[in-house]
Amino acid sequence: MPLTLAVIGEKVIIKHIGGNNDVRAHLQNLGFVPGAAITVISSMGGNLIVNVKDARIAVSREMAQKIMV
Repeated sequence: MPLTLAVIGEKVIIKHIGGNNDVRAHLQNLGFVPGAAITVISSMGGNLIVNVKDARIAVSREMAQKIMV
């Protein structure tokens, strides 16, 4: 399922990153790699704030739909 459907406060594991090479490279630089555990902190208008590798990162709805958990 895409990250946008994850429950707030639930820890999920990244299974796959979609999108073109530039999008995948950008997400990997931020710590979004397959096997990484992330937690959704909050959701506002579809945009998410997530905790990945002890850092809080804001992710747009479009980017979050490319992250499969």
